[in-house]
Amino acid sequence: MSDTDRLEPASMARAFREARRRGMEVEPAVLFHDLGRMRARIGRIGAAFPPGALHAVAIKANPLVEVLRAAVDCGAGLEAASLEEVRLSLAAGCPPGRIVYDSPAKTRAEIAEALRLGVRLNADNLDELERIDALVRPEAAAGRIGLRINPQVGASSIALTSVADRRSKFGVPLEQADAVRAAFARYPWLAGLHVHVGSQGCAQAQLIDGIRRVEALRQEIRRARGSGAASVMDIGGGLPVAYRSTDRPPALEDYAAALRREVPTLFEGGTTLITEFGRWVQAGCGFAVSRVEYVKKDSAGRTAILHLGADFLLRRAYHPDDWHHDFVALDPDAAAKEGPLSACTLGGPLCFGGDVLARDLALPDLSPGDLVLIRDTGAYTLSMWSRHCSRGIPAVLGVDGGEIRVLRERERPEDVVAFWSRGRGQP
Repeated sequence: MSDTDRLEPASMARAFREARRRGMEVEPAVLFHDLGRMRARIGRIGAAFPPGALHAVAIKANPLVEVLRAAVDCGAGLEAASLEEVRLSLAAGCPPGRIVYDSPAKTRAEIAEALRLGVRLNADNLDELERIDALVRPEAAAGRIGLRINPQVGASSIALTSVADRRSKFGVPLEQADAVRAAFARYPWLAGLHVHVGSQGCAQAQLIDGIRRVEALRQEIRRARGSGAASVMDIGGGLPVAYRSTDRPPALEDYAAALRREVPTLFEGGTTLITEFGRWVQAGCGFAVSRVEYVKKDSAGRTAILHLGADFLLRRAYHPDDWHHDFVALDPDAAAKEGPLSACTLGGPLCFGGDVLARDLALPDLSPGDLVLIRDTGAYTLSMWSRHCSRGIPAVLGVDGGEIRVLRERERPEDVVAFWSRGRGQP
């Protein structure tokens, strides 16, 4: 079984047409997020893992508060990679005990604030455990503090999103297992372990191997210190998704079943299991539409200039071989563009030469006023928005069954001036 279900261009185009019919701001570019689809994917996670597991959706994949609120309302927790993301979690209505705070650079003040708020916290290294010990009240932190372990299973096919090679900046290397065992003996408030292998480029076997190695260490600690020790296991996220029709990533259900077979102690009673899926939840829920502003033709071919580029698809612009997106040509009425195909370059609106989303892509002959639909933009796109050239973020609209609502208003020039100004937006 493979997990290739994706939103179809026809349904995305219908949503765009309906938003425009309602007078919503869709020009010159607009972003969409399908909230119903997101809820369904969160539901699939809950059904695949044991009851009582905490499924903390990674905020860094998509930090929009209204998106996070919808996730929380259907039972998800949230995973925060910074104290600012902890605040986003609280703004979205997430109970502190269902917020997981991971960061490799927590300051003493941030640790103190996390402990005060009562969120779950994963320490990244042994020195951080010392900082926590100086601040924590053990009776108030029961079951809430873990330690990240680097399972050292090697890099994946996308090196920049691999975090489990031998020189990763994240976690305590598994080769220092003796120091980890000593930490559990020293700190009675330390409740569990955390592992995350990487994102998108990781094969299922690599993900499971990393989890298996860290789970084996947790079981050793439990045998040495009693069944009540190391009761929490956070297995991170990283499950890849389909960006092409030919991609065949593992289905969530198959991944969970493989974990149950190969790492069965994760599913035993007495273990608090935590997941941190982000891309798998969000990527296929989002899409974007940009108007074609100009089409330039010369001896090298033709280039269509869009209103979304490296500001929105930063990874695509800098590493196109690693980060694919499908682009669909629409006419001004948002119907499928017809006509013979020929090579076209899609350029973004920024003033630097690398702002190119696709080169020599086979598309119908585009004209100013046509539209380009970009698929699978729900994760690691808006959250990585670049302020280069200070262009405003487009409106973000939420699709929820037959309803469409504004999740975030379009930024106007005065909003960008406020962003770059001192104080509270005062020039």
